[in-house]
Amino acid sequence: MIEIAREDRETVVGFDFAFSFPRWWCEARSWPQVRDVWSAMRDDGERLLSRCEPPLWGRPGKRRPDHDGRRKTERKGSIGSAKSVFQIGGAGAVGTGSIRGMPFLLALSEAGFSVWPFDPARWPRVVEIYPRELTGPVTKSSEPARRAYLQQRFPDLASEALATAAGSEDAFDAAVSALVMDRCVDELAALEQTTDPYHAIEGAIWRPVRDTSGLNVLPRQRCPRTLQRQGSRQRGMDDVRPPGLSVAPLGS
Repeated sequence: MIEIAREDRETVVGFDFAFSFPRWWCEARSWPQVRDVWSAMRDDGERLLSRCEPPLWGRPGKRRPDHDGRRKTERKGSIGSAKSVFQIGGAGAVGTGSIRGMPFLLALSEAGFSVWPFDPARWPRVVEIYPRELTGPVTKSSEPARRAYLQQRFPDLASEALATAAGSEDAFDAAVSALVMDRCVDELAALEQTTDPYHAIEGAIWRPVRDTSGLNVLPRQRCPRTLQRQGSRQRGMDDVRPPGLSVAPLGS
């Protein structure tokens, strides 16, 4: 990914994991800046996962605490409900992937990436995504439903790309996220550093401002010149990744 950005600075990457924890826990752990969070997960993340002490939960015998445990951005969603980063086991758990993903944000930041919404705007940049909000309602567990969704929403998708994108739930999430981001590349290019004190330490899920439900009938947004070249080198995604984006969702 760093090599790709060296070739084309105007690259945006979307990751499907939480970029930080709720503000109250960061304050309790004396992490004033988000890079303190990422450094702590690099050094101590595996110990946290192995012990699963409160507020973490989800492992056998570790019940969900009474508190909500979600960040401000996760309480804002309009489609479904994003899970708490503290859940590290059980259905829908995102905590394990998030804790293991945060050190990669530190490495990308040190390599010159701007991580939204924490950093001043520059290229290349990284955003947090929640594919469920980008896909909208769909029965992802059904291959026919995934295929029908793609055919209806993205009728110009090549047959080979369609087959790859419909082939699994992960491929479907990655492909639809990339396609939506491609059509909203003007919004992604305009992202600025946050002034919200919660987002400044917790992070924020990127959500398109425009209504993306009818993107299949909207003209594709023109990308900045250098964005048009960028594709993924992730195996199996070259034929579904639109030019202009490197989207690499990481799950738990």
